[in-house]
Amino acid sequence: MEHIEDVYQGRWVNPETGEAGPRAPVDKILISESIDGAEADLARSVGIGDFTAMVADANTWDAAGSRIAKNLTKGGFKVNEVILNGKPHATVSEADALASRLQDFSSVIAVGSGTVNDLTKYVTARNKRSYCVFGTAASMDGYASTTASMGLPSGLKISLPAHAPKGVFLDLGVIAKAPARMAAAGFGDCLCNSVARIDWWMSHKLLGSRFWNEPYLISEHDKGLLEAHADGLKQGNITAVGYLVRALVMSGLGVAHTGVSNHGSMGEHQISHYIDCFAGDRHQGTLHGEQVGVATLTMGRIQQWFLDQESPPEIRPTHVDGQDMARRMGPEIAVQCEAEYRKKALDENGAARLNERLQEIWPQLREDCRKLIDPVDAMVAKLKQVNGATSGSELGLPSGFYREAVRHAHEMRNRFSFADLACDAGLLDAFADREV
Repeated sequence: MEHIEDVYQGRWVNPETGEAGPRAPVDKILISESIDGAEADLARSVGIGDFTAMVADANTWDAAGSRIAKNLTKGGFKVNEVILNGKPHATVSEADALASRLQDFSSVIAVGSGTVNDLTKYVTARNKRSYCVFGTAASMDGYASTTASMGLPSGLKISLPAHAPKGVFLDLGVIAKAPARMAAAGFGDCLCNSVARIDWWMSHKLLGSRFWNEPYLISEHDKGLLEAHADGLKQGNITAVGYLVRALVMSGLGVAHTGVSNHGSMGEHQISHYIDCFAGDRHQGTLHGEQVGVATLTMGRIQQWFLDQESPPEIRPTHVDGQDMARRMGPEIAVQCEAEYRKKALDENGAARLNERLQEIWPQLREDCRKLIDPVDAMVAKLKQVNGATSGSELGLPSGFYREAVRHAHEMRNRFSFADLACDAGLLDAFADREV
């Protein structure tokens, strides 16, 4: 825990600059083999009041919530149990419903992972109430982040401003008992770092977008440890789960240094977002990290094809087809996505300038990016090692829809990736075809 404490408490020193990093907006992070019996002290240590609400869903209540509620009561807390009905989703409408149930409480405790945490952080951020989270799965890297991944009324899923929890408490004994596919999802979310980094570096060198190395530097301390223990994730091995949790926490803390999530969310995450937003009944209930793992392989193949070429592609002006976007996305979401897409779209002059820049920097850009590659075959083997999906069909998605996601996901967000490069070079259709 010492390295993580140095990072979130602002004591970590950047070896490239000699400067200390910023203090993260979370007061305490604890990763422990067991926190059974310590819950009351932990909650009080980050300012959670004795009269509090505890948010969980049916699964997280069974996994840890009932035990935590009993231990909090023994510790002097008066706990109001707020159990989310059915299978909750992190949407603005469900957040509105939760807000009405939490209005009488000055602080809140969340018990869960992605959905429960996102809903709670979004609701409590509205009126600056404190909350802490007791995690139940190693399925995502957003425990300590300052944003919440939320579905809008239109159906579009985006990151909205929220706030970080005061405390993040991760009981490895609880997390190790979560379904193995949740650990596989967390592993997939970590696996994307190499392709996200290549996308981000390319965008930085080609377009001048801001790039920070700090998220990668703070994770250097644990480099290779997760992959060395990945076999144990299938069996819920405490040591393996511990390294996965550390990797996910470090990824989330990277946002404190940059204010953005680019270091772990570029072209591959856009494919996952497309699936979430538009699959509808074609979606088989796959987890975010499972989708990211498959999309990482797709983006890796696209990147590696480009980086094998000695000459850069010829870029054309971006073709934005608003009518087709409306057909696929629905008119309301299409308007929102088209506005984002046009921010990075190239006109004739922009395409000409980009071609000039590509000719100028391609040899060095290619060399830089090739150093960062995690070969696709190696990534496939790593996902199989944890029983993770490695294709759209293994996610249970129709081949035509996964092709659509690969072909059009870059239209959703103003982040320039190798998918944008492929599209503007007239190559993305062929890449999408090959993925199915």
